[in-house]
Amino acid sequence: MKEILISKFCKELDLEIVCDGGHDAIHLSNSSINRPGLQLYGYYDHFDSDRVQIVGMVENSYLNSLKAEEKLEKLGKFFTYHFPCLVIAWDLDIEDDLLDLANKYHRVVLKSKKETTKVINQVINYLDVELAPVISVHGVLVEVFGVGVLITGSSGVGKSETALELVKRGHRLITDDMVEIKRIGDRLHGVAPKFLKQYMEIRGIGIIDVRTLYGIGAVKESMELDMNVHLEHWDSEKYYDRLGLDEEYHRILDVDIPRVVIPVTSGRNLAIIIEAGARNNRLKYMGINSAQEFCDRISKSNENMDGSDRG
Repeated sequence: MKEILISKFCKELDLEIVCDGGHDAIHLSNSSINRPGLQLYGYYDHFDSDRVQIVGMVENSYLNSLKAEEKLEKLGKFFTYHFPCLVIAWDLDIEDDLLDLANKYHRVVLKSKKETTKVINQVINYLDVELAPVISVHGVLVEVFGVGVLITGSSGVGKSETALELVKRGHRLITDDMVEIKRIGDRLHGVAPKFLKQYMEIRGIGIIDVRTLYGIGAVKESMELDMNVHLEHWDSEKYYDRLGLDEEYHRILDVDIPRVVIPVTSGRNLAIIIEAGARNNRLKYMGINSAQEFCDRISKSNENMDGSDRG
């Protein structure tokens, strides 16, 4: 359950407050909506009263077809149910009876000038973002060739320095040190905490303003996460995949993204390696697996050689 200020909700969706029901905020647990046509007719089984209720031309026409007493009775029963808010589309006229019921039962009633379909799409899209599960992850998020790369690793391994080199090479920074990640649908979106936007910490120099130093094109507000590059200090006892056949994933908010581990040693140009990794990730997304093609080519070559020996 999340609390959203009515004033913010109306500002973002261009809605008018008809009745606030004595509330400052509405409480929502999901981004779905309900059109209460069946409820206004009298069917309340499986009524999704925890959703935003939207009344359009169809519901309004039905109510206007009723006699005054029956209309008041059906509206009265509807308003006895607790729902987050009622949004009336098409800039329809709101009668005094409806307003009286809203005040009586302390319900929030809002109004939109847009048609019903547009109101529904706007509400769902807005709530998908507002109600999305979110976590904070220690790392750096950059856009490299259109690929959202989350760089993780222990403190001092070189995450920020690598990101700075990528920015210098024409790529874009989303956030340094801390990444706020939201799950919207089955995709992960990363943004910078407000106080970290466009800033980086470089050991030995301190805090730098990336946008001022490298231009507005060096930063970006948000980015989908496409892959995770994990930097770690070289461990001579550890096995590192040299072919790239081993598929590894990093799970965040129940979503798996491809993960590559890059051992850090002196002299390695991590920015170039990450560029290659981002390009390779895009190729895999397009169905081109270079490592698998290489191994298939070797296997085919060996088979041909064995055939020649038998001949």
